[in-house]
Amino acid sequence: MDILELMKTRRSIRKYQDKQIERGDLEKIIEAGLYAPNAGGGQRARIVAVHNKELTEIIGRLNLTRFDRSRLAGGHVSYEQPSNIDDPTIKNGFYGAPAVCVVFGPKNFLYSVPDAFCCAENMALEAANLGIASCIIARGEETFDNAAGRELLKEWGIPDTDIARCFVILGYCAGKYPQKKPRKENRFLILV
Repeated sequence: MDILELMKTRRSIRKYQDKQIERGDLEKIIEAGLYAPNAGGGQRARIVAVHNKELTEIIGRLNLTRFDRSRLAGGHVSYEQPSNIDDPTIKNGFYGAPAVCVVFGPKNFLYSVPDAFCCAENMALEAANLGIASCIIARGEETFDNAAGRELLKEWGIPDTDIARCFVILGYCAGKYPQKKPRKENRFLILV
C-alpha cells in the first residue's frame, strides 16, 4: 500500500483484543520510531516498549490519574472507538491494549515534544502497515509524576533529564475496524 493510502486508512483504535503482538513486529515498530524526523538530527527521543499486558494496565491507570476534563477542546471523540473523553467510566488510558511504547524526550529541549510525536506517528504508521492497531496517547508528563510512576522510571533507568512525552498503544482491533471519515473543509490554503 502506498504511504498516503496507509495514512488515509489508519485509525486510532481504543478497543483491543486480548492478544499480544509479536515481538518481531514490536521491534519493527520501534525501528520506525527511531527513523522519525527530529530537530537538528539529534535523535534525542528514547523509546521504552512494554510488552507485558499487566504492566500496560498499571501504566494505563496512572495515565488517567490526573486527567483534567476542564482542559478539553471538544466534548466528543468517537461513537465507534470511544475515548475517556466520551466515557468517564473508562479508567485505563491505554484501553486494554496489550503493548505500549513510551516515548521520552529531554525535559529542557525546545523541540522535545514535536520530536516525540514525530516518533509516535512513524510508529503508528508502521503498526498499520503490519496490520496492528494503534493509538497515540498524550499525558506522558503527568503519567509518571507520582511515586509509582517515578519508581517505574527508576527501574527502567530513565535519566532525570528525560520526561515521557507520549505513548503509542498497540494491539489488535476488537470489533469492526472504523471506516475513514470525511475531511473537514477549509483546513488548508495554498499561496502562489
